[in-house]
Amino acid sequence: MRPAIVFAALLFAAPAVANDLNATAAAALTGTGAPGLAVLTMQGGKIAGEGVSGLKRSDGTEKLGPADVWHIGSDGKPITATLIAKLVDQGKLSWDAKLEQMLPELAATMRPEYRDVTLVDLLSHRAGLPHDISDMTYFNTFYGDKRPLSEQRLAYVARALTEAPEVPPHTKFNYSNTGFLLAAVIAERVTGTDFETLMRREVFQPLGMASAGFGNTRAGQNSGHLKGKPATDKDANPAMFAPAGNMYMTMRDWAAFCLDQMAGVHGKGKLLKPATYRKMQTPVATGERAGIAWGTLESVAGVKGPALTHSGSDGNWYALVILFPETQNGALTAANAGEEMGGDKATKAALKAVLPGLAPPVTP
Repeated sequence: MRPAIVFAALLFAAPAVANDLNATAAAALTGTGAPGLAVLTMQGGKIAGEGVSGLKRSDGTEKLGPADVWHIGSDGKPITATLIAKLVDQGKLSWDAKLEQMLPELAATMRPEYRDVTLVDLLSHRAGLPHDISDMTYFNTFYGDKRPLSEQRLAYVARALTEAPEVPPHTKFNYSNTGFLLAAVIAERVTGTDFETLMRREVFQPLGMASAGFGNTRAGQNSGHLKGKPATDKDANPAMFAPAGNMYMTMRDWAAFCLDQMAGVHGKGKLLKPATYRKMQTPVATGERAGIAWGTLESVAGVKGPALTHSGSDGNWYALVILFPETQNGALTAANAGEEMGGDKATKAALKAVLPGLAPPVTP
């Protein structure tokens, strides 16, 4: 199992803005082992610029371009949460319904601590659930599982709900992939439709995200990397893991989602009610920095917020997002390698270069 990176803290100093984003991407790769990097900026609710540098595969010569897809890891969590929020807006789900009511077939076997967990708890990492299931032998069976993905997810969460909480539910932030798999299972149960079909119908298609897909990228596409080599399917998470962060898309399609998130709080979103966007982007508990699937910060990397953040990696890729909903400015960056090859360093270097042009500096 590969990591799902927690909300980005991004505590680094910010140098001057680079005007040429291709050059920005190339410079950010310097000193890392990542084969390629993309960076995209948004200003005033529109895409302002996009740059890319490097290779699709470390064992080839084909250069990356703006039409290539990038695996965004746990940066897919806000996309999953938006699907759930849309079902709430449609009256098919309730933020405050208890888990034992939403999944009655599992009520008898789940640990009693989880029975009153809500959708808000699941999607804001306050359900007390462990980061992932502890039985890796069981987890690895999903690589060869031929059952429909919805059945696989139900089996996974049924096992996960028998494990003890890491912290008492409702009390504090405790990052968990399992919470997002549970939310997807709940959505599948109430709609009778698998998560992937729901996501395409309710989110990807309305926003024109034609490149978006699930799982590891395919042959001929941009590849993630591990230990200097292109990653295989076994290096990634199994297909059923999509709701927790197993999606790929072009940078522009990722931007389409992010632009809608920012437009939503101005009453111009395409997917949700304005109040629902605000709910997602507001801390769920006093003193915490987590909304529904978003990190919520008053400042980030030396510039003023409020800002929404997330980072994501399956170990083979690394992706970062920072959004400033008030101005509808923001930046996205992704590397086709994880921390082991410096993908994290490359993405952070790209953000260092572009953030000063997107938000004013924090003053002493």
